Amino acid sequence: MLGLLLRIQKKSSSLFGSAVSYMLKMAQGSFQHFISFTLLLLCSKPGLGSGCVEKERQALLDFKQGLVDDFGILSSWGNEEDRRDCCKWRGVQCSNRTSHVIMLDLHALPTDTVHKYQSLRGRISSSLLELQHLNHLDLSLNDFQGSYVPEFIGLFSKLRYLNLSEARLAGMIPSHLGNLSNLHFLDLSRNYGMSSETLEWLSRLSSLRHLDLSGLNLDKAIYWEHVINRLPSLTDLLLHDSALPQIITPSALSYTNSSKSLVVLDLSWNFLSSSVYPWLFNLSSSLVHLDLSINQIQGLIPDTFGEMVSLEYLDLFFNQLEGEIPQSLTSTSLVHLDLSVNHLHGSIPDTFGHMTSLSYLDLSLNQLEGGIPKSFKNLCSLQMVMLLSNSLTAQLPEFVQNSLSCSKDTLEVLVLSWNQFTGSFPNFTGFSVLGHLYIDHNRLNGTFPEHIGQLSQLEVLEISGNSLHGNITEAHLSSLSKLYWLDLSSNSLALELSPEWTPPFQVGYLGLLSCKMGPNFPGWLQTQKDLFSLDISNSSISDVIPSWFWNLTSKLIKLRIANNQIRGRVPSLRMETAAVIDLSLNRFEGPIPSLPSGVRVLSLSKNLFSGSISLLCTIVDGALSYLDLSDNLLSGALPDCWQQWRDQLQILNLANNNFSGKLPYSLGSLAALQTLHLYNNGFLGELPSSLMNCTKLRLVDMGKNRFSGEIPTWIGERLSDLVVLSLRSNEFHGSISSDICLLKELQILDFSRNNISGTIPRCLNNFTAMAQKMIYSVIAHDYLALSIVPRGRNNLGITPRWAYSSGSFDTIARYVDSALIPWKGGEFEYKNILGLVRSIDLSSNKLSGEIPKEITKLMELISLNLSRNHLNGQIPSMIGQLKSLDVLDLSKNQLDGKIPSSLSQIDRLSVLDLSSNNLSGQIPSGTQLQGFEASSYMGNPELCGSPLKTKCQEDETAQTSPTSDGNEDDLQDDEFDPWFYVSIALGFLVGFWGVWGTLVLKSSWSEAYFRFLNKIKDWFF
Repeated sequence: MLGLLLRIQKKSSSLFGSAVSYMLKMAQGSFQHFISFTLLLLCSKPGLGSGCVEKERQALLDFKQGLVDDFGILSSWGNEEDRRDCCKWRGVQCSNRTSHVIMLDLHALPTDTVHKYQSLRGRISSSLLELQHLNHLDLSLNDFQGSYVPEFIGLFSKLRYLNLSEARLAGMIPSHLGNLSNLHFLDLSRNYGMSSETLEWLSRLSSLRHLDLSGLNLDKAIYWEHVINRLPSLTDLLLHDSALPQIITPSALSYTNSSKSLVVLDLSWNFLSSSVYPWLFNLSSSLVHLDLSINQIQGLIPDTFGEMVSLEYLDLFFNQLEGEIPQSLTSTSLVHLDLSVNHLHGSIPDTFGHMTSLSYLDLSLNQLEGGIPKSFKNLCSLQMVMLLSNSLTAQLPEFVQNSLSCSKDTLEVLVLSWNQFTGSFPNFTGFSVLGHLYIDHNRLNGTFPEHIGQLSQLEVLEISGNSLHGNITEAHLSSLSKLYWLDLSSNSLALELSPEWTPPFQVGYLGLLSCKMGPNFPGWLQTQKDLFSLDISNSSISDVIPSWFWNLTSKLIKLRIANNQIRGRVPSLRMETAAVIDLSLNRFEGPIPSLPSGVRVLSLSKNLFSGSISLLCTIVDGALSYLDLSDNLLSGALPDCWQQWRDQLQILNLANNNFSGKLPYSLGSLAALQTLHLYNNGFLGELPSSLMNCTKLRLVDMGKNRFSGEIPTWIGERLSDLVVLSLRSNEFHGSISSDICLLKELQILDFSRNNISGTIPRCLNNFTAMAQKMIYSVIAHDYLALSIVPRGRNNLGITPRWAYSSGSFDTIARYVDSALIPWKGGEFEYKNILGLVRSIDLSSNKLSGEIPKEITKLMELISLNLSRNHLNGQIPSMIGQLKSLDVLDLSKNQLDGKIPSSLSQIDRLSVLDLSSNNLSGQIPSGTQLQGFEASSYMGNPELCGSPLKTKCQEDETAQTSPTSDGNEDDLQDDEFDPWFYVSIALGFLVGFWGVWGTLVLKSSWSEAYFRFLNKIKDWFF
């Protein structure tokens, strides 16, 4: 029988009709005959039962030869007897009727690592052209290493489904894809090297229903909207992040054959303008899902959005929308509404209560104010409510109990951070599925209630930055078994937890900044094995850090234990993923430990660390952006490995240590450096010329070292962004080059206590920042840091924009700089008002010549110290223009001449020292200058007047005049009286005839005058 079947299998398909006829006759035969001829019928269908077509099998094997299969995806493909049937191969599907391959689905599956896939690598072989019956091709999420989309794909005439998304393809989209006239589904998205100068080829795909070109570069594909209008069957259009050109002439659009069937439209991240509206609103009748986020749409929100009766999903996140939220947004079909990150103001409309299907609402990062409308109580389907960073005001307990009462059983995420909500901590009893609660940075007061423990589903609890107080005990936390993110920072809370307590949760993020836990180190922390971020700074701990603590740090991304009194040595930090380590303001001692190679922010300042810092060179991956080792006992020369952080290191503070030797040349490779603190060490030698490459520097403080040589001219030529430059207390010599005047942003210049000679450059008026009022009180720099987002369940399949996924991501942090400035006889550290300081200090040098008058143009200068030099000449006469001057010290020079009278006009002056010069004449009168001590003027032998005891000659004459002979007074009276009376007579005559003479000579004026007198008489009588 088997041999018979094999022979029958080779017969032509014409046997099929005969077999059917014969089977009808067999109905009257035996059951055995029926079975035999049934097999004959089935086997006579072409290809059935024989496995795949041979040439197609060979084509698939040739395709495999061009791929690298790291994960064994194609292990079932082969020539062995048990693997010859390609219809059974993974990813291959054949027709039941013809055995031809009709589907090839090799999309990569995810690995255990986020965003990593079990990808095939290589190229797409042209051997696939043998699969002419293919109607489904999916090679997405593989790695074709920047190769082009093969043009032969356009020859698969039966193809209905094509997915090449995120496959690392590049080049131009082949226009041959327009030949796939049967195509229903096309996805080329997230191939970021692909582009197209036109989309005209799409117009031939009349059957297309789903189109996704997201992530491709379409910036030259003008009139793309016309092409979309010619796709009548299209239901899903996704063009996210495609650099779409603006719609230039919307009024000229032709809507003939325009697609009215669009259900899903995603134009997000294209920076489109409001010109998209006319084309968009023509499609509005069918739209269910509309995403216009991350564009440049300006103006008011059109009422038309509220008229889209089918719309369920509306996303306008991150545009430039302004005005109030329109009251027309009342659609009962709307499920998802995102208006976050715009410029919307006013209050939340009461009409929001009509959107009874709403489950996702995000109004974050706007300028909304006022309370929450009472109509929120009608929204019984709310699952996510995000109102982050507005100016909303309400009593939070009332809002929770009243406005959210209807959504107790559905609300999963509530984000009210950074508003002005007041009142006590709300009662969330009954919110049975609440998993994420953010009420941080508001104005809440009172105690932290125990009923928070009833939220058994709580995963994220963020209450930092309020005014809560009281004790937190085990009763508050014992039922929160799912808790993963806990932040109680910046309140007035105290943790009263037993060292032996075993919490029911394993948190990953634990923020306890400024929570009182000391003096002993909290023992219960050793139970937390999943920590990736820990902050117990400023928590009153004064203890030796236990050895078990360092075993917890292996998974940490962030570790902050600053501002305590923790003692002991720090062992090697085996934190493979650590990015932020802050141990500052403690009493750690010993050498700096071995550090993780990937650390990004490292602060060990204000401790007792000692020895060399050569171990820094083990941080090899180049991620270090912030390094603060100041105020320790570190010593030795700096290592010469700075080039490995050339593009990242932005903040470097090594001040107040015992470092010595010359600065390494590689220090100048830090092209991203913005702040350099080397103050108070033992560095010596000339500044390396390589530092001229650090062109982003804004603050340089190298004071109190032993640097020598001339002040380099490249400081002015190359470091044009400098705001603070301090080289004081060194051994610099030579003159000050006029190139220093190129520093137009400079606010603080300190070259004091060196051996600098020559004259003061006359171009100091080019320091324009010292002549202008500044808005900002701080000098701040942005640097690359790390942010951590919460992990939590996501039953909705949607995630807030501020928490895309669990884990961490790069972010920009702000560093507020500080500087130690000599002021009024002392040294003070300025930080929060450093940006307001304008100061020039050239004191204790060997400068000569005159004080340049150009210095009086620096109208906002607050402190000027030129003392202890060899300056001569006069004080500039216009020095009174420096109205903001608070400190002026010109003492111990060779200045001569009079004190300019304009100096008395500076009413803010609180410190003045003109002593030990050759000034002469009278101290200008005025309460300001007479209010200083006599010591401010001492050492000027020819200076006189108050507050000095030396009287001026004019004063002595005035004091002796009452005791002089009376004849002189009589003579003066005789000389004065005649002229006095003559002037009175002349005044009378001019005044009298000036009025009456005019009235006599001008009759019309005299008549008007007397009529006026008559009216005056009538008014009074």
